[in-house]
Amino acid sequence: VQLVESGGGLVQPGGSLRLSCAASGFPFSRYTMRWYRQVPGKERERVATIYGSGDSTDYADSVKGRFTISRDNSMSTVFLEMNGLKSEDTAVYYCNVPLMGAWGQGTQVTVSS
Repeated sequence: VQLVESGGGLVQPGGSLRLSCAASGFPFSRYTMRWYRQVPGKERERVATIYGSGDSTDYADSVKGRFTISRDNSMSTVFLEMNGLKSEDTAVYYCNVPLMGAWGQGTQVTVSS
């Protein structure tokens, strides 16, 4: 199982970013996928979940209405569209396959003026 995140970077408050997580080594379309984030010294926070078909999603209250999780099963990729970014969204964002306990290497998102 391999998960490779990309798309992080530095963005001003109110800006947008789109994260991608390319998956391989397992039947992607059958598995629920999640995005987490972590700030140094704090526990990893679950951000968003998308189920295999892509029809059902779930979000942390802190990002609801601003972030959108989606997936392209033909590309074995899960996305996180982040709009209206705030300084408190600054973190390392990780892709996760819950049933496998698999994690990517993370991508840094920094929201700062």
